Amino acid sequence: MAESESTALHRRRFLKGVVIAGGATIATPAAVQAQAPDKPAGNASPPSAAARANEREHPPEADRLTTEKTGSDFMVDVCKTLNLDYMAACPGSTFRGLQESFINYGQNKRPEWLTCMHEEVAVGMAHGYAKVAGKPMAAIVHGTVGTQHAAMGIYNAFCDRVPVIVFTGNAGALDERRPGVEWFHSVQDAASTVRDFVKWDDYPMSLQHFAESTVRGYTLACAQPPGPVFITADTRLQEEPLDEREQRKLQIPLSVASSPPAGDPNALREAAKMLVAAEAPVIIADRYARSQAAMDNLVKLAELLQAPVIDNRSRMNMPNTHYLCQSERAGGLIAQADCILSLEPVDLYGQLNVMRDQLERTVSPKTGKGVKVISISTRDLLVHSNYQDFQRYVGVDINITADAQTTLPSLIEAVQREAVPGGNTTIEMRGRKMREAYRGFADRARAEAALAWDASPISSARMYMELWEHLKKEDWALVSDSDFSSNWPHRLWPLEKHYRFIGGSGGYGVGYQPVAALGAALAHRDAGGHVVVSITGDGEFNMAPHTLWTAAHHGIPYPVSYTHLTLPTILRV
Repeated sequence: MAESESTALHRRRFLKGVVIAGGATIATPAAVQAQAPDKPAGNASPPSAAARANEREHPPEADRLTTEKTGSDFMVDVCKTLNLDYMAACPGSTFRGLQESFINYGQNKRPEWLTCMHEEVAVGMAHGYAKVAGKPMAAIVHGTVGTQHAAMGIYNAFCDRVPVIVFTGNAGALDERRPGVEWFHSVQDAASTVRDFVKWDDYPMSLQHFAESTVRGYTLACAQPPGPVFITADTRLQEEPLDEREQRKLQIPLSVASSPPAGDPNALREAAKMLVAAEAPVIIADRYARSQAAMDNLVKLAELLQAPVIDNRSRMNMPNTHYLCQSERAGGLIAQADCILSLEPVDLYGQLNVMRDQLERTVSPKTGKGVKVISISTRDLLVHSNYQDFQRYVGVDINITADAQTTLPSLIEAVQREAVPGGNTTIEMRGRKMREAYRGFADRARAEAALAWDASPISSARMYMELWEHLKKEDWALVSDSDFSSNWPHRLWPLEKHYRFIGGSGGYGVGYQPVAALGAALAHRDAGGHVVVSITGDGEFNMAPHTLWTAAHHGIPYPVSYTHLTLPTILRV
């Protein structure tokens, strides 16, 4: 401790005497006596002077058991070895030991404790943060009820393949559970509610076990494909005293990031031959880019082939100001393609086929006969049985199970080796056609936006154009999806940098947008210099209006969400 015990407020022995901290006073029995009424209520006889003296000298809570070091302190030490800046939670008693240790022992730094009004906000906030910061944020949920609250947020993160570290507390030893509520909030298998949609879970049985599982969980959450992990911190492990001899035995393993899987060189050579030989190649990018370098590599590959890129916008993949970004022509391009390269597809079957949603559902291909399909994706590395986020199976010509972002530089080299020296007239002609097709995109979008310019209430197209007048001179980031506003920002605004857009929820769970926007705004605040904007429908916002409290309480410049027919406020981070 920084001060001696004689002068400092002792961490766990502050119940003795009168303590004044932060304006609050804990009174001694003598002080309580001075405040007591002279005449007791009812017909009971007042206690005698001897009885009062005995109560003062022997209060019922005479045995105060405290300790200066607990298991939760060591758990905080473990978390501090990881690259975790924040820990979000709606406070709960199953992790009271951890919360106390993070605040007092850990001095509320790396990770910093963020208070939320709902567990789904805590997890959703971590979801949005990770997509901007490129690293996980942690959330703690309260026992059985908190896990159930958080389930939809965890599912969104799983479907969106985003790393989130989720902790929960649980009173595992039944003979130590307090009667009543602690039984309702405890469980034999804490992860059973969410096991089908987390990447990994564990219930450590010792502090050493907790250290190894937490480091393992962090590594697994970040490994490609990423996803949420779920770790249970037993209340006994949190609150039991930890003496120096036991502490010396504990070891925290080093966290080492896993190298993302790269594509097989032989398969990449075959893919390059197929792409270079194609007359009408098309690239479809889905959950592909995690960095500006990944965007730049996609542009490089597209330019080598002069192939149009269809950005499905699960991430910010392709600058929409580049003439090869031809997302608005997706249907026609796929129909004419003789070779399709799909990068991290969320639904490869849906990219290649269409189903009519009628009484009798019929399927027809979007592609022509004989089209060759190449897929580079990690989707086969994280498939669970019960929750069917993996979509229908598609047999492709070349299936490269690898991280597309890591693999693309090698594919670019293979394409360069296969290209004809001195240029290819077919590729050059294709490029000219792409430029001609692109010239009309912006003009058509502006003409369509003008159709209902004077409508009342204001049209979503006009809202985005009016908002652009404020944004165009700023370094901005859109941290909400645009599916429910006709994708106007993608059609009207220039999206050229990786941080301009973060994609959608993954699992389509309602309420994601306001809470993910809060986490994204936090990450942009730490990065500095970006104006953050969120445009959120009223249905989404009504799921979590208390998100505003967390933003105000922790000083996060939050893009306040409104219905998508109302002009939003933009806030400088």
